[in-house]
Amino acid sequence: MDKCILTLDKGTRCTAWNYSGQRLAAGLVDGSLVIYDSTDPASSTFISTSRFKVQESSILKVVWVPPEYGDAVACITADGTLSLWEEVTEDTEGHHWKLCKCFDRNTSQVLDIQFGDAQTCLKLVAAYSDGQIKIYELLDTLELEKWQLQVWEFDLDHQRWLPVAELSLPEDKTDQVSAVAWAPNIGRPYELIAVATQKGISIWHLGSNPDADGRLSAQKLATLSGHDSEVWEMEWDMSGTTLATTGSDGVVRLWQSNLNGVWHEQAVLTPAS
Repeated sequence: MDKCILTLDKGTRCTAWNYSGQRLAAGLVDGSLVIYDSTDPASSTFISTSRFKVQESSILKVVWVPPEYGDAVACITADGTLSLWEEVTEDTEGHHWKLCKCFDRNTSQVLDIQFGDAQTCLKLVAAYSDGQIKIYELLDTLELEKWQLQVWEFDLDHQRWLPVAELSLPEDKTDQVSAVAWAPNIGRPYELIAVATQKGISIWHLGSNPDADGRLSAQKLATLSGHDSEVWEMEWDMSGTTLATTGSDGVVRLWQSNLNGVWHEQAVLTPAS
């Protein structure tokens, strides 16, 4: 039986759990960010502990910074701005969230971001509306406001990026992709990737052994239909077996594969009336 653990504020546009599942960040259409905390992990109940203004425009995506760098989130807003916010305790203001960094974007907009935790430093990859990918590197692990834009020079023989797979059928090549989610891999000899378009959500099987041309085999496993509108966001659980999806219909759907490899809708989570 489904149990409601919290009711999100009206106007919630996107959400993200932290690594432990004990904190939830929710971005609102008015540009506010709300942090929900579990006061009693045994009861799985959450309450709103912080609310602050990130931007005047809607928050489109929230991503938690890897936990070893503290409690911090990155936010993308509808005007294409990327900002980084950190929870701090200061003598003058006490416990609160502060703006660490607002990344320059010039005329292009930030569309998506991901953190990559290398052995020596934290990296942030940002995709821009002009087609550019920018990689930022944290200069000091104790100061989240100090980032450096890395410049990559690709050698044609050794360091260039090459496409290894195309996740679309011939009849789908013109479809606009609204979201992509790569499943965590815990011991699988292949990868699972979810791709959302106007036709639904596709689950793809990506092989790990390249052929003579360096290409990886790609097989479409399923098309998941259920959302009545565009899918905005998708996220896998830590085991890479359950996919959560949401869109402009205001519904969260959970998807799983059974023992026979057939994908089905496991649960539907609707806002409280």
